[in-house]
Amino acid sequence: MQTKAKCLCGSVNFEIELSTSKPEVAACHCSMCRKWLGGPMLAIDSGKLINVSGESFITRYSSSEWAERGFCNKCGTSLFYYLLPAEQYHFPAGLFGGELSFNFSHQIFIDEKPDYYDFANETQNMTGAEIFAHFENENENGNNT
Repeated sequence: MQTKAKCLCGSVNFEIELSTSKPEVAACHCSMCRKWLGGPMLAIDSGKLINVSGESFITRYSSSEWAERGFCNKCGTSLFYYLLPAEQYHFPAGLFGGELSFNFSHQIFIDEKPDYYDFANETQNMTGAEIFAHFENENENGNNT
């Protein structure tokens, strides 16, 4: 399934290819995501970035040894989080308006979540250490998902 997204000003347009019609959404509570977005990142888990227009307006910021964050350098819209070791894109759910139905499945860096908000949904919750261990195991096994 393919769906379209664009930044706030419309300078960057792209499509992503999803493996399912009801994508998984995760909340990341890490301090970097909260600083980048002003709150937790609610992101579609891994999609393939295709048919990009306005690529000259995309700035990639290396936020760590393992990830880049992409944004529109004209309006500032957060476009993606790119996990380098797994070669995976994660896209803010808000980019896609109301045309998609999401399954809020898990929360990561739950140990960094501040006390001033909570989600009522029942989800799988993982600490930062559990996330890093998960990706280490996948990389050791040669699985890039």
